[in-house]
Amino acid sequence: MRETTPSVSPIHIGLSQPSLNSKPFMPIGRFNNCLHFIFLSLHLSFPVGLTLLFAGPVTYSVESLVLSPSAPTSEPTRLTVHDVTDSTCSLRWLAPEKIGAGGLDGYVIEYCKEGDTEWVAANTDLWEKQGFVVRGLPVGEKINFRVVAVNIAGRSPPATLSQPVTIREIVEHPKIRLPRELRTKYIRKVGEKINLTIPFQGKPHPVATWLKDGQPVDPKMVNVRNTNVDSILFIRSAEREHSGTYELVLKIENMEDRATINIRIIERPGPPVNVRVTDVWGFNAALEWEPPKDDGNCEVTGYTIQKADMKTKEWFTVYEHNRRTNCTVSDLIMGNEYMFRVYSENLCGLSEEPRMSKNTAVVSKTGEAVCLELKQVGFKEKDMACAPKFTQPLVDRSVVAGYSTAITCSVRGFPKPKIVWMKNRMIIGGDPKFLMQNNQGVLTLNIRKPSTFDAGKYCCMAVNDLGQDEVECKLDVRGKDRLQRQAWPKNDKFYAFIFRFYS
Repeated sequence: MRETTPSVSPIHIGLSQPSLNSKPFMPIGRFNNCLHFIFLSLHLSFPVGLTLLFAGPVTYSVESLVLSPSAPTSEPTRLTVHDVTDSTCSLRWLAPEKIGAGGLDGYVIEYCKEGDTEWVAANTDLWEKQGFVVRGLPVGEKINFRVVAVNIAGRSPPATLSQPVTIREIVEHPKIRLPRELRTKYIRKVGEKINLTIPFQGKPHPVATWLKDGQPVDPKMVNVRNTNVDSILFIRSAEREHSGTYELVLKIENMEDRATINIRIIERPGPPVNVRVTDVWGFNAALEWEPPKDDGNCEVTGYTIQKADMKTKEWFTVYEHNRRTNCTVSDLIMGNEYMFRVYSENLCGLSEEPRMSKNTAVVSKTGEAVCLELKQVGFKEKDMACAPKFTQPLVDRSVVAGYSTAITCSVRGFPKPKIVWMKNRMIIGGDPKFLMQNNQGVLTLNIRKPSTFDAGKYCCMAVNDLGQDEVECKLDVRGKDRLQRQAWPKNDKFYAFIFRFYS
């Protein structure tokens, strides 16, 4: 008995994984006058009879694919020669004005000798940029160049140079482009890094040489690196000996260009020289000194002066940024001895060490006068003795009775002169109406609420062992009744203002 094998129907398990995504594309054709687009940029091959499914209600077989032609781009624009050497030619251009639906895949650069008809492609693959350097050209030959744009529809009309190009180096005069900040003096501190980049131009490539003070730079002190477009001067740690005039010389055959850079390396100055106390008077001391021997390769901009009491030896700053080589120290205390020190200052700051004064100043308490004397071995003391002399005279005044006033003058003299005040040539005694003051030679006579009886001539006399001097003035005291005769408003503040105005 023959057994029959039951038929097995095929089992559909499901769809496979999808293929990789296609490259981006652009529609350029249609299926048999249908509006469904196809895309040539897929670059896929299908067997005949294969059915293609699209996102739509219609399916197509490979036999039914019919394409309508697409147009290539227009020619590239503004083709120019950018540079020429003995073996290369640099070209530049712009994209075509009309690209169309097919897009732009790249460019083909071609050249041929003058008189030939065979064009040679300079690039094997499509070139996407709008510039290309054609290499390996024969020296001295005249070469024609053209550029063609390519897309999926084919080649565009070529863009051709109007004239052939002679392959030889273009001579351009050397020119140094010195940066603005290097056209003046270039100042740096000791220990800082110097990195100067000087751009230049010229064809063929110029030869750059650096000089320092007319001599070639020492490669052990200065590093120099030259390229085709610039020269770099580098100093890792600047020192004073790096200061000088640097010159960059750019040469092409018998042509050259030069640029000068003044480099100054500065540091802190040394201390000033010969600091000394030259004169003293009252509570003041005069100091003088000389500029430092080492200015730090920079102008000294000022000095800082300090004082210290010999008892406490604590230093206090008297002046900062003092531009002169002398100063006057004031407000010294009676009975104390002082020493001084001075710092120099420039763009880098104060000198590391100060210069101490050679002598000290002592404020003495002996005698009626308070004087300063200089202590120094072998120092000849200056003779300060002089007869009294008034430096500011008394001035005539007119005051209103009942309102206090004062008259003032000033005198100098050594030893300190004795002061005598007189009224109408009569010595003013211990009358409490008068208060006599003497402040460092400034003499003041205060008159408390003067009356018309106090009017007259006042005289001030200064006397010492070397002579005497005197000054006088006239004091006029106006009575109140002169103002009360007029019809003034009854206002105390108003009367006070008027009396002060007349006084």
